[in-house]
Amino acid sequence: MKYVATIDDKDFSIEIVDDRHVRVGERLIAVDFESVSGQPVYSLILDGKSFESFVYQGDDAWQVLLRGRQFQVKVEDEREKRLRAAAGGGAAEGGELHLKAPMPGLVVAIPVSEGQQVKKGQVLVILESMKMQNELKAPRDGVVHHIKAKAGESVEQKQILLNLQ
Repeated sequence: MKYVATIDDKDFSIEIVDDRHVRVGERLIAVDFESVSGQPVYSLILDGKSFESFVYQGDDAWQVLLRGRQFQVKVEDEREKRLRAAAGGGAAEGGELHLKAPMPGLVVAIPVSEGQQVKKGQVLVILESMKMQNELKAPRDGVVHHIKAKAGESVEQKQILLNLQ
């Protein structure tokens, strides 16, 4: 089956070849992807290189934390993407966005304040989890509307940290 994964407004063509191989564009990659102890933490081996990732399904995209960076990944099969494009359906850039904790952890810092204008990619929250500090970045331009967490506070997975308008 062929899919299109969208990460940071860039599309990647992905084909699942079999249980252990995927094709990204023209490149065939050997893959081993296993959940660790039934948690949303995964062991990922790509062409012999080992990674640990944290993956969960958000409201409208998969949230993937890999090597200290959080990515929002939208996955559609090719047919769905073509139909949505033909119908003129695009991702809404307006409205309120809830930045949620991708995992339980400790809020180390919130380097923004309410009412502050932020740009896509700007660090909104630094969250420590699994002995790593993870920068949660703005997925789009906007204004910080309401901060719901504080530095030094422990948070649960999917807890809303702040709202962006």
